[in-house]
Order: sequence, then structure tokens, then C-alpha cells
Amino acid sequence: MSVDLPFITKVFAALFAIMNPIANVPVFLSLTEGASDAVRRRVAVTASVGTTIGCFVSLVGGQAVLDAFGLSVDDFRLAGGLIVLTIALSMLQGSSSRTHERDPKEKQEAIDAQSVAIYPLTIPLLVGPGTIATLIVFGHTAETQGKWLDVAIGLGGFLVLLAVALLSAPWLGRHLSATATAITRRLMGMILAAVAMEMIVTSLRNLFPGLSQ
Repeated sequence: MSVDLPFITKVFAALFAIMNPIANVPVFLSLTEGASDAVRRRVAVTASVGTTIGCFVSLVGGQAVLDAFGLSVDDFRLAGGLIVLTIALSMLQGSSSRTHERDPKEKQEAIDAQSVAIYPLTIPLLVGPGTIATLIVFGHTAETQGKWLDVAIGLGGFLVLLAVALLSAPWLGRHLSATATAITRRLMGMILAAVAMEMIVTSLRNLFPGLSQ
């Protein structure tokens, strides 16, 4: 069975842009501040497993959720594209999207490092609305065009990279400058904006066929 390398690259790039392991390394370090390296490794493993499960559920079960609410994939693609675009615009401005952040009013008092692995690290920082929307769209593409292997390769490759980045966070934190993080965030914002626009344009063309004439 042949693979579609451009599509695999698209899946990988979209997930890399929206979950951005490099930009989230400082977030991981701040959430686990004061924890030992052993605890940080456990947090990284838990977050990696949680993210994998969340991505799998979104990819495979997303269409069933849409059907339950009587929505089409184009409805969700348009809404998801708008969500992804807001995240991208926020990244281009050098800040994290509010849709992928905790409530800023919540105060951290003696946070248990292990407890942050699922919330907020996995949900909503990594598996947030933009991630879920993107995976549902990719899942629909895989179902209709027979690209499950391509999606699996792109998603699997990214999840491996994410796990390595989280496990390497203490080392990366000592070598990654604030400037490098800011540049990476903006670059990923540009890629993510392009992905969002493609989602929006595709959904509008499908919902309003006259627009493509």
C-alpha cells in the first residue's frame, strides 16, 4: 500500500503547529517547578499517554459525536477552522491562545506536579479545541479517502516527538533561549494560520458550492 507523503507531512505539521512541543517546554517546566527529575519524567509519561488517548478518541470517535448532534463535518470544519485561526493569530502576537490556557483567575498554591499531567498540561494545553477540531477533520478525510495509514503515520510520528520533547524538557529548558521560543511560536502560528484558512475555505466551498464557480 502506497503512502501519501505530502498528506502525512500535512498531518504532522498541523499537529506540530497547534501543540508546539518547543513552545510548551517552558510551560511544562513552570508547571513542574520545584519537582524532581523523576517526578517530571512521570508527568511527561502521563501527559504523553493522555495526549495519545485524547488524539485517538478525537480522530476515531469524532464523527460519531458529530452525528449525535446532527452536525456535518463541514459545519465542524468551519467552526474548527475559526478556532484554529484564533489560536494562530494569538501565536503570531507572541502569546498563548486563551482556548488553550487555564482560567487566569485560578491560583496555583503548592501544586502537586503529578496532578498537572492531565490538567492543564494534557487538557486543554495539548488536547484543546483546536487539536480536537483538526483531528476530527483529518479523521473524516481518512474515512472518505482511505488515508488511515497516512494519518496514523503522521499522528504517530508527532506523538513520538512530543514524548521525546516532554521527557527532554529539563535539558531543553537549560539550552532553549526565550528568543528561540518566541521565534518558533510565531513560525508555528503562520503554519497554523495556513491550515486554518484551508479548513475554512474547504468548508465554505462544500456548504456553498456556488462559491467555487
